[in-house]
Amino acid sequence: MITIRDVAEQAGVSVATVSRVLNNHPSSSKKARLAVQSAVEKLGYRPNANAQALALQNTETIGVVVTDVTDPFFAILVKAVDKVAEEHQKTILIGIGYHNAEKERKAIDTLLRKRCSCLVVHSKALSDDELRDYLSKIPGMVIINRIVRGYEKRCVSLDNRKGTFSATEMLIGLGHKNIGYIGSNHKITDEAERIEGYLSALKHYALSVKAHAIAHSSPDFEGGEEAMINLLSYNSDLSAVVAYNDSMAAGAISVLSENNINVPKQFSIIGFDDMPIAKYLIPKLTTIRYPIDLMATYAANLALSLVDNTIKTPEHIQFNPTLVRRFSTGNFT
Repeated sequence: MITIRDVAEQAGVSVATVSRVLNNHPSSSKKARLAVQSAVEKLGYRPNANAQALALQNTETIGVVVTDVTDPFFAILVKAVDKVAEEHQKTILIGIGYHNAEKERKAIDTLLRKRCSCLVVHSKALSDDELRDYLSKIPGMVIINRIVRGYEKRCVSLDNRKGTFSATEMLIGLGHKNIGYIGSNHKITDEAERIEGYLSALKHYALSVKAHAIAHSSPDFEGGEEAMINLLSYNSDLSAVVAYNDSMAAGAISVLSENNINVPKQFSIIGFDDMPIAKYLIPKLTTIRYPIDLMATYAANLALSLVDNTIKTPEHIQFNPTLVRRFSTGNFT
């Protein structure tokens, strides 16, 4: 394994000089920078981002890793972290993972190299083992929307099963017996837990699962449209659907409208997340509230407390989803 000492020897400079160059210290000369950069490239040296962050111990910046900053869900998450940072006179830096392990890894390492010793990480692609490795080396790292065994007290999560169970239970209470499910095609724990909640509710109320009542697609408007079209193509007796998120529910409502199926008189649909769009759809969307703003606030305070003894450490908590009833659900007649 190539070390910083190997780079120093190759460049003909001291280890301290290599360290200054790698950390962009203004005191390093142009000649030294060129020599070190040449040695790094020749040897294929990769700085240990974790070790750098620990050595620097800078808590002035909070790093945030999200899946896609253009998604309203993650925009709310980032805004909540930024509000906490501002309260503590700190700033935030953002990394984007795009449901890709290599990009999530690069985002975390980049934030560490930028001296973020506090991290709030939303990771769905990295394995538990790799996240455990990061958590063991970065005291100020907190995982949001996922539980990593062994580090439960540094994980902030939601009871997804309870959310879709409640949604399905509500539809059953309205008299619906043929209830479909529109899910995400991303192989992540959220999807596995949400479909499990839906299936558990059907089983609890002794309702059978129809052969073609479950459809998966991309977790966006287009995916919701595609999944709803598939469900309608296979089923003539579905009267309600539970959707993975509000975007998919919106796409599904669009398809129902195009097929002259009135929501909620003829068909009921429930989303998940309670994003701003839910209040502006026609009809306004009944959904499961995902308190990502509260969760992100909690996660940011937890991350800061782990590296700053003056900030009280909050206790671990799993947040609960709540039903928000609007106008996209109705009694089955």
